[in-house]
This record gives sequence, C-alpha cells and structure tokens, in this order.
Amino acid sequence: MLSKLTGVTACLTRPRLGRRIAALLAAVSAMGLCVAVFRIIEFGTDPCSTVSLGISGLTGISFGTCQLALNTVLMLLVIRYDISQIGIGTLANMVLVGYIADAFMWVFGFIPGLFTLGMAGRILLFIPAIILFMIAVSFYMVVDLGSAPYDALPVIISANMKKGAYRRVRMIWDVSALTIGFVLGSTIGVVTIVTSFCLGPMITGIGERVKPFFE
Repeated sequence: MLSKLTGVTACLTRPRLGRRIAALLAAVSAMGLCVAVFRIIEFGTDPCSTVSLGISGLTGISFGTCQLALNTVLMLLVIRYDISQIGIGTLANMVLVGYIADAFMWVFGFIPGLFTLGMAGRILLFIPAIILFMIAVSFYMVVDLGSAPYDALPVIISANMKKGAYRRVRMIWDVSALTIGFVLGSTIGVVTIVTSFCLGPMITGIGERVKPFFE
C-alpha cells in the first residue's frame, strides 16, 4: 500500500525537475489555448473536453469549472484503485487547462470578427492549433509528472486484463466519452478524429526525441 502512495512524492524526485515543471506549465497553457481555438472554429475537441463542454452548455457553468468537476470525480476513482497515477501533472491538467481555455475565450472576445470566421479562416486556425495541441500533449506525457484522471482510468481498467487490452479499453473509453458529449450537445468534428487517431504516434515520436532533455 505504501508503494502506491508515492505518486506526488515520486514526481519530486524526478531528474531535471525544474525543466519538467517548466515544460509541464508550458504544455498545459498551450493545451488551454488550443482548446479555446477549437471552441471558436467548432471542429470538435478531444474526448474529455467534449464531455466538459457538453456539461457546460447544458448547465451554463464555465467550461473550466466543468472540466475541474469532471476530473475531480474521475480522480476519486483513480485514488481508490491506483493512487500512484496521481502527480503534480494531474493537478495541473485538471485545474489549469479548462480555466486557461476560458481565459483565452475572454481575450478572444476583444478580437473583432474572430467568432464569425468563414470556413477558410477556421481552417487556417485549425492547422497550427491542432499541431500545437498534439505537441503540447506529447510534452505533458513525456515529463512524466502524473497522468490526467481521464487518461489514468483506462490504464487502471486494463491493468488486470490480458496483454494488449489497453487499446480496446481506451477506444471504448473515448467512444463512450464522445457519445456522452454528443448527447449533451457538443460538436464532434475533425479535431476529435485527429486527436483520437494521431496523438499516440505523435507522443511516441516526440517522446523519443525530447526525453533525453529531461534525464
């Protein structure tokens, strides 16, 4: 049991901790910015944000608060079954990404015409935003300071199943989240598809290149 209580503590013993924390904060800030852009262009978002946006639209509560509430519920399950998944990166993700996205939405409100872009303008925003988002998520994973509750649960679920079960569990998990978000009124679009199918290879590719920087 004691070995499982080392999630946050273990983060503090990582090599190059200063670099890891700096990269973590930059990554969650970039993720928040990109989610705000995704909300403007209405091409969908990642599965977890899709659920939070659905709840936000239904209740009128801010996206950041809904994201925090959803991840808090999921974190209680993570703590119950494998607290070692929790770290400072977990807290940074669940607290900061949603509120940073809300802050950028407020700032973007001062840019004339940004919320009434045509298709060409939306595509021009989509391309750099999706690239930045995938890079940011990759760095978030590489610094290894804890998993977001949404990402930790499929790992926990598949841990006691046969080898190779994670991919199937993760697929069912993401599809379930997207279905819930869609029923709640969220948009499912090209961002959803790209993040569902391209994040894995992107994380692997970037991780191999930048991991030595944090060792």
